[in-house]
Amino acid sequence: MRWIAVLALALTACVTPVASPQDQFFARLSALCGQAFAGRLVSEDPRDADFASQPLVMHVRECSDDTVRIPLSVGENRSRTWVITRTDAGLRLKHDHRYEDGGEDALSQYGGDTIAEGSAARQAFPADAFSRQLFTERNIPASVANVWAMEIEPRRLFAYELRRPDRYFRVEFDLTRPIAAPPPPWGAKVNSF
Repeated sequence: MRWIAVLALALTACVTPVASPQDQFFARLSALCGQAFAGRLVSEDPRDADFASQPLVMHVRECSDDTVRIPLSVGENRSRTWVITRTDAGLRLKHDHRYEDGGEDALSQYGGDTIAEGSAARQAFPADAFSRQLFTERNIPASVANVWAMEIEPRRLFAYELRRPDRYFRVEFDLTRPIAAPPPPWGAKVNSF
């Protein structure tokens, strides 16, 4: 009997726990830390024409064990930062919007938490209670149904997407060609990376 206990203990020591899809996704995202990539709008909603005409650059600028901050530059506008945070239940996406002077925009910190396991390649973030209330207070009722998603195909593609009834927005970034990092996002400390 003792040899069975020893064998069981040895086998237990050899088994490496499998990372959850959310942990795998976070690891893929963290692997991009310090790099910047050019992107393009791939959805075709006419409401996004101004956005489509600007150069798009994402910069995986700040990474810790629990948070990744990704500023998005749209032309000269550096007001947007995607913030992905680990939570006890999964992952959270927030949108940190700043004015050029660094002050927080009135429409900021919206986003959501994962409610499903997702995959190592894709995570979805339905609008959380804070965001739904913010959108209601700001008279943007259509946004209450927002579901954001991010995708990572290592060494190939990063995508950010927004879906809701009658709305689809998607930008894709080419991970095969890192580019020079843009200036810091508005409100960021210059040497935070």
